[in-house]
Amino acid sequence: MSEEPTRRGVPLHTKIMMGLLLGAAAGVTCNILWHDTPQLEWFTNNVASPVGNIFLRMLFMVVVPLVFTSLALGVASLGDIRRVGRIGVRTLGFFLATTALAATIGLTLVNIVRPGEALDPAVRAELLEEYSGEAGEKVAASQVTGFGINTFVNIVPRNPVAAAADGDMLGLIFFSLIFGIALMLIAPERAAPVLGVLEGISDAVMVLIGFAMKIAPIGVFGLIFAVTAQFGFEVLKSLALYVVMVLTGLIIHQFGVMAILAKLIAGVNPVEFYRRIRELMITAFSTSSSNATIPTTMRTAEEKFGVPKSIAGFVVPLGATMNMNGTALFEGMTVLFLAQVFGVQLDLFTQLIVIGMSVITALGAAGVPSGSIPLLVMVLIMVGVPGEGIGLILGVDRILDMSRTVPNVTGDLLTSIFIAKREGYDLETAGGSERELA
Repeated sequence: MSEEPTRRGVPLHTKIMMGLLLGAAAGVTCNILWHDTPQLEWFTNNVASPVGNIFLRMLFMVVVPLVFTSLALGVASLGDIRRVGRIGVRTLGFFLATTALAATIGLTLVNIVRPGEALDPAVRAELLEEYSGEAGEKVAASQVTGFGINTFVNIVPRNPVAAAADGDMLGLIFFSLIFGIALMLIAPERAAPVLGVLEGISDAVMVLIGFAMKIAPIGVFGLIFAVTAQFGFEVLKSLALYVVMVLTGLIIHQFGVMAILAKLIAGVNPVEFYRRIRELMITAFSTSSSNATIPTTMRTAEEKFGVPKSIAGFVVPLGATMNMNGTALFEGMTVLFLAQVFGVQLDLFTQLIVIGMSVITALGAAGVPSGSIPLLVMVLIMVGVPGEGIGLILGVDRILDMSRTVPNVTGDLLTSIFIAKREGYDLETAGGSERELA
């Protein structure tokens, strides 16, 4: 027994953290010494970014089959259409409550500190000019992805295969849920062969995820190096107060609100809670994607907290698309920040609208890097702030995107624990707390 730690070697989360820290240190060093040199640009574009993108692509590669099999099996295994409806309502209610709370925290901070009023007009003009092209692309994208009645219509895909191929997660989720309900309603002997195939695919997907996680430390190194080596420190300096405010809001929500919820819902000491989810937080931060983190979120829920596979398979894929605590906080803060920069006064009623729109657009935001930006532009225009103003924050969005993904996926995990508890599962005796993730 005493040799077990030696056989297991260094835990995966430790390796990933080492890759994260080494990549950040190397990137910052290269940025200071060789910023804007062709050699650094070549290394970033031809070595670091490709290595990181291979890791990301391996994770994204399994998202579609994982979401489909997890949701279909999760729904089918619940066994009662009324139970599906009950769990669905509770899940959505928890999503909305925590997301609204996060947006409120963000707007409160910006109202108190008012970072937009501290931005120099000359810096504003420089940033707008530097990022005008990218800002124009985001404004154009917002016109395509605008939130309205068609958003709800488009949830029902014309072709589920096309939805999967195009990365239309809401369409894929809808088809998976309906497919699982159909399996639940047909004769058990007819459903059994299909369920067997889905379980086989699910098992194979988990093996593929294991392959991806083996290269995670190297992939994380490449992703973080590419960000820190190219990051505009002058831009960060210009927007330092805004960045600090957003990060402060995210920290309050992640380590304040989430800690309280963990204690109340999971009955877990906050220190123990964060110890169990460290790999999840590191993966979310390094990939900047709730979708890419789905495998780790599900594994953490099942193995660390004993959440039944049927519940985790139902809640986590939904959360990766619809539960965006950090995104709502970021959107609310950014709208008010840019309103302050451009001198647009937003009264209390308008700010309540901003909170509501932050929650709604967070539900529709893509769970991929910077997936919320087009919808954020739409909210800006709605309250009278120039959509092109998004160019002011594009230079620092990457680091904020990485940061806001962490509370996004932590919220997904907590929701799965909440639902499992409400459904009467005794998670404390599941033994998950004693097992390390592979």
